Amino acid sequence: MALGRFSESGQTDNTADFNPNGVDAEVAGRPAGARRSSRLGKPRQKSIGGTAAQEDDDLSPEDSLKRQLDAESTNSIQYRTCSWQKTAALLFSEYICLAIMSFPYSYSVLGLVPGLILTIVIALIVAYTSLTVWEMCMRHPECKDVCDVAEILFGNKAGRWFTIIIFLLNNIFIQGLHCLVGAKYLNTMTNHSVCTIGFSAIVAVIGWTCSLPRTFSTLSKLATLSAFFTFVSVLLATIFSAIEPHPTEYPKYGALQVFAIPAKGTTFVAGMNAFLNISYTFIGQITIPSFIAEMKEPRDFPKALWVVTIAEIILFSVVGTVIYIYTGTNYMTAPAFGSISNVKFQKISFSFMIPTIIFLGVLYASVSARFIFNSIFVGTRHMGEHTMVGWMSWIGILGGTWVIAFIIAEVIPFFSDLLSLMSSLFDSFFGFIFWGWAYLRLRNTTYGQGFWKTRGSRGYVGAVFNVILIGIGFFFLTVGTYLWLHGIVSIIVKVAPPPGPAYSFLVDLLLGRHASHTAEWQPNAAGYPYHGFPVVGWAVLGVNAAWGYWFMKLWPGFAGHNVVSERFISDEDGTGVMRYHKIATIKLR
Repeated sequence: MALGRFSESGQTDNTADFNPNGVDAEVAGRPAGARRSSRLGKPRQKSIGGTAAQEDDDLSPEDSLKRQLDAESTNSIQYRTCSWQKTAALLFSEYICLAIMSFPYSYSVLGLVPGLILTIVIALIVAYTSLTVWEMCMRHPECKDVCDVAEILFGNKAGRWFTIIIFLLNNIFIQGLHCLVGAKYLNTMTNHSVCTIGFSAIVAVIGWTCSLPRTFSTLSKLATLSAFFTFVSVLLATIFSAIEPHPTEYPKYGALQVFAIPAKGTTFVAGMNAFLNISYTFIGQITIPSFIAEMKEPRDFPKALWVVTIAEIILFSVVGTVIYIYTGTNYMTAPAFGSISNVKFQKISFSFMIPTIIFLGVLYASVSARFIFNSIFVGTRHMGEHTMVGWMSWIGILGGTWVIAFIIAEVIPFFSDLLSLMSSLFDSFFGFIFWGWAYLRLRNTTYGQGFWKTRGSRGYVGAVFNVILIGIGFFFLTVGTYLWLHGIVSIIVKVAPPPGPAYSFLVDLLLGRHASHTAEWQPNAAGYPYHGFPVVGWAVLGVNAAWGYWFMKLWPGFAGHNVVSERFISDEDGTGVMRYHKIATIKLR
């Protein structure tokens, strides 16, 4: 069975590639006429080169890519100019970041052996799903970002809009985080009278300026510098931790303690936070379609991916292990810079992290701005030429993302806790759920319905593994939200410390008690609006209900779409060219 993209009328558009050789046979469990490059559905009518509006629906992926390259060959601004080395630099800048310095803390909670095992396993899972993303982009080279990919996966516009919302929120929140981190660094290093808000604005302006390059090929130069300085930073921190006689606050908490397995008394919440911390550091598939969309030869993407994955495993493991061994569980901080007792060493090592603190926000701002800019100007001369309208729009879009990020980071008092919730929501989809489902659709398109049967043990293993990936995604979503509830408690403790009616009400709310006792929702003497706390609880419940609804509503197979069962037959004119023929229509539910 080949799944096409569902049209608004509910019918199926089947535009997979046909076999020009006309071999009416099953080859290696694959229906005759189906190829590994078969599309999942109708090509999107917009492309990175602005040429897809003139493309035929049955244009092959190879021809689509060639047409894009030919169309922009005479443009002043050429997008598909990234080599695999430049793409690797972009990936390095995304993954080799400040989060590395929280690995020692994760190892101190999980134990060294489980921590190292999880590091390797999660890295390989992310690499595997990244290859699935790459395969999707190879079959649909007109896709220019993860939102385009999602439209193909969901089969409708609603899925695309759902992805657009979480895509932009994810990127803007990351920009806001780096505004805050950069501001705190400047505040600490300078001891200047300028407040944190002022420093945050300065970081936002610097980030906006660095975001201005229109192509990833140009941005890759900054990415290379960012990754290099980050490597120097973590290397210095590791060396300083090893050569120092003792960590910060030693011997206040006794002798150093290093555990191969989790220490006795480690709570579920602490263990899951450490596990999710490792996982979130690796998850970054959200940018991959955007990177591939500007590669001159997308087939080389696996080279960049494996270079980065191997480097990640080595660097994360070595840094996490060495710093943990020389710091111990009882003196560990996150990030690990705080465990270095010599303040001068702290400042030197952390200062080399500044380029990545700025550039990672720059990278996500650029990805967001590309999506918005392409959606507005695709197919126009403003995409490929240096026009006043094009550049003013690009500058304005970038400025808008940085202004929103700055406001969100400064206005929301519990931004860090909210960011944790966003990570659990977004990374569950962009890290696992989307790509487990993508694998199933890819194989279903290539090999037909029940592909796991025709491919033997390999088919069964692939199908089961990717269903498990989807389950892992929902596990991240559920557990991440649960952990965020603990963060909500900490927020309330800061606002109205226990004992008190506010704290008591929140505990009752989390336990499902007194949900309708509005008489208890009264302000205290300080004027805190206790009636607002139930809104937080119900909002969390709404978030969980929302992803369940979207899953049932949008995904083909759960939404009750009509799916056409097909087989391959020869044309009646005797040319031997294979075509699809509808033989039955079934209702999935």
